[in-house]
Amino acid sequence: MRRFNNILCVVTPGSGCKPALERAVTLTENNQASLTVIDVAECVRAGIGMPEGSPVSADLQAAVVRAHQQELDSLVEPYRQRVKVQTQVLIGTPFLEIIREVLRNRRDLVIKSAETWDWQDGLFGSDDMHLLRKCPCPVWIMRSEEKANYSRIMAAVDFNPWQEDAGENDLNRLILELASSMALSDFAELHVVHAWESMTENMIRVFSSELSEEQIAANVDRERCDHQAQVEQLTGRLRDWIGTEAYDYLSPQLYLRQGNARKEIPAQARRIDADLVVMGTVARTGLAGFFMGNTAEAILNQINCSVLAIKPSGFVTPIRLEN
Repeated sequence: MRRFNNILCVVTPGSGCKPALERAVTLTENNQASLTVIDVAECVRAGIGMPEGSPVSADLQAAVVRAHQQELDSLVEPYRQRVKVQTQVLIGTPFLEIIREVLRNRRDLVIKSAETWDWQDGLFGSDDMHLLRKCPCPVWIMRSEEKANYSRIMAAVDFNPWQEDAGENDLNRLILELASSMALSDFAELHVVHAWESMTENMIRVFSSELSEEQIAANVDRERCDHQAQVEQLTGRLRDWIGTEAYDYLSPQLYLRQGNARKEIPAQARRIDADLVVMGTVARTGLAGFFMGNTAEAILNQINCSVLAIKPSGFVTPIRLEN
């Protein structure tokens, strides 16, 4: 399934970036896409007695860029026989320059290795979190010790079974299609999970003392059935989207977990030992400035595998190109 046309791979030579570069090259081949590999160099600040923009500071900055470019070209050289690769060294704050590069050249996927990842707490580095919040295109952040091929890919979907939301449906479709495409490419298992909380149980317990425990349980069970039906309907549509043959080959495994998504999604990823979680990272509104829902951020801070994060249609990044 061709999904990407203009891939941006972000590397920092010598920092375990090879898995991300390998994946970017393979995706470029499979999608017949264009690939640009970038590194972001620090901005040389003027020191004591060295004014901004002086010949000395300009020379130092040029030297830094040359050193980064040489390392970048050396890293990319072995792949030039497989795909055409452009390289570039940007200068400045990494997440800002990456997003500006996405905007300038309409990149449709960013791939990079995790900046820093505390495997005990599952925390992303600061630049990674900024990208997950603010980058307008999908962002694929990989652990530095990545498998050449994934074994288990998990797609996390979200919806309100009692309210039709076109933006929500579009986001779920993109999540499922991308997860399916990756699973087919890697001959991996596809797992689909939806976490839900009972909207009526707490309200009934707070506002009504007349219902028995059996009646409350019956209400919760009806909610569960509504969510189950929606999950099955969604995966039924997946069969139409990717084709019966591909769907039957994948035979996606479905999970309906009752509880708070910020706990249930990471728990399910650990339970199946997921290699990649594909999920949305912004509230369904997709409003400009609404960077990341609290639930999504809590999930990202708990998982210890690679992540492909997707924004809903209508999302507008707060980052702007400089004049």
